[in-house]
Order: sequence, then C-alpha cells, then structure tokens
Amino acid sequence: MAISAQTNTTLQSIAQALSSRDGFVICGHVNPDGDCVGSQLALANALRALGKTATCVFAQDIPHESTLTCLPGFDGIIPSAEYTGSVDTFIAVDVSDAKRMGDAAKLFESASLRIIIDHHEVDTRISELNYVEPDAASTSMIVWQLIGYLEVERDPDIAACAYVGLMTDTGRFQFQNTDARAFSAAAEMVKSGADPASLSTSIYQNRTRASVSLEHIMLGNIIYDDEKEFVVSWVSRDDMESVGAKRSDAESLIDTLRSIRGIRVACMLRGEDGCVRGSLRAKDATDVARIARMYGGGGHVAASGFTIHDTMDAARNSVLATLEKELS
Repeated sequence: MAISAQTNTTLQSIAQALSSRDGFVICGHVNPDGDCVGSQLALANALRALGKTATCVFAQDIPHESTLTCLPGFDGIIPSAEYTGSVDTFIAVDVSDAKRMGDAAKLFESASLRIIIDHHEVDTRISELNYVEPDAASTSMIVWQLIGYLEVERDPDIAACAYVGLMTDTGRFQFQNTDARAFSAAAEMVKSGADPASLSTSIYQNRTRASVSLEHIMLGNIIYDDEKEFVVSWVSRDDMESVGAKRSDAESLIDTLRSIRGIRVACMLRGEDGCVRGSLRAKDATDVARIARMYGGGGHVAASGFTIHDTMDAARNSVLATLEKELS
C-alpha cells in the first residue's frame, strides 16, 4: 500500500472524526462515474446507519437516466446548487481538486471540516484531512475499508455501492489496476451481500436502442493509426439528437473502441454545447492520464478523460495530432 505525499492522516483517524460529528455533505467530481457515485452512496449509507445526517450532492446537475440509478440511495442525490443548509463536514470522494468539484466547490470552502478520500494523486493538499492512495484500484475500495473502522455493519446496500465503484473503475476487473487486493475487496463485498450478476446486468447489459444506434454512427467515424496503434472516433451533438440519445447512451462506446485488436490506445469524442468531451483508454502501459492532463483533464494511467472547449473538427484534429506525437 502506497499513499501520496499529500496524505496527512489515516483511515482510522478519519473514522474517529466521522464518529464525533453529526452532519455531512458528500460530493464527488463533475461527470461522475460509477466509482464516484458508488463511493458517495456507500459512505452515506454507512453514516446514516450510525444515526447521522448525510446528504450526497452532484458536483453539477446531471440527467437521472444514468445506469447508476440502480444504486441504493441514488434517488436522494441532489445537485449541489440546490443544497441550502450549512455545511459542518464536507467529504470529497474520488476527487482531490476543488476545480473538479463544480458547483460544490463553494460548499467545500464553507465547511468547518473538509475531508478528501481519493486514489488520484495530485500536487497539493486542500483539506484538513487528506487521504489519497494511488495504488488502490478504486476510491470505493478505500471507502469500504474506512467503513470497516466504523461501528456499523457493511450491509448489502453498502456492499452493492462499493462493488459497483470497484467493478466500473477496474473495467469489469479487466484494467491494469486489477490486482489481488481488488479481488479480495470484491470478495468481501459479495460476502456482505453485493450481487455481481444483477449489478453487472444493470450497469453493462442495460443499453438503450438509442445507444446501439449511436454505436453504429461511431463505427462509421473511426480513424485508425496502424503505425502508432491508436484509434479515434466521435459522435456529434447532432448525432446524439438524431437518434434520441442521452449522455449515458454514449458511455459504453469507448469500450467498443478499446476492444479492437491491435490497438494500444482508444479515444472517444462526444459533442456537447460549446465543448467536446473526450475519453481515453489504454491496453498497455501507456499513461493516458498524462495525455488527458494536456487538455486540463485527468484520471488513471489506463483510463482518463478531458474536455476541449472548441468545435468537434478542431478537437478531433488536435487529439489526432497529440496522439500521433505522444505515442511515437
């Protein structure tokens, strides 16, 4: 186990701090993924089991058609802009940078105690209690360990949320961050009531017809670079509207690109109002997080994301040039 230089506490100490306080706001990063939401809900469910008040907030407002609606407590998450109460303790999970907390950054700054639990290493420490473990396969795995230090049973709801965080951040236990600790934690979660089959079905076998139509468009846009072994494709905002697709319908497209034989790095671009969202995946040791950081994004070595505030044509040309250079 390796912790970052910015870590200034232990999980046991965080558990003691949580036990001594009563009101919590829990938030993750913008464009939340399964690990982000799963970590929030697992911790919130544990704190509520202790009789405490815990409110989960989205960094920004997002549509509720996400496959993550299967998670216990998802319906209770509110946009941070709608939170009107005071903030005693703010817990940031899966994010260590206030810039990636969106609207919730104001809540973070106003809290009397701020706690960060993450597995993304950054250069600065911005909270009173900071625990970052880059070697952990998911933040939910750290949260699972933290809950073990609280005097609360890790019940099926907690286990399901933590398991989805771990399952999604390891790419169904296929990414390079999948290790013995990840499997050990997953086994504990299953023993506590997480159902791998039903959760996998809800997350990965629940695509809409609009998503399938969108994949057809994406496959027609593929650009291969056989020399540098990367692939790039895209769907525009107009493409999304033409098939009635929502943002969640595009989430699985990067996995299709990553599955192509002979490809080391895959990049999927999705058009939004005034910007282009990019997802990067690596099948080897290539650090795609480093590439994402060139565009102000970040993530993991094998899976990362970024945003380009430009047209799709400009974003695509920029990404193609960057990949060709960086994968030389």
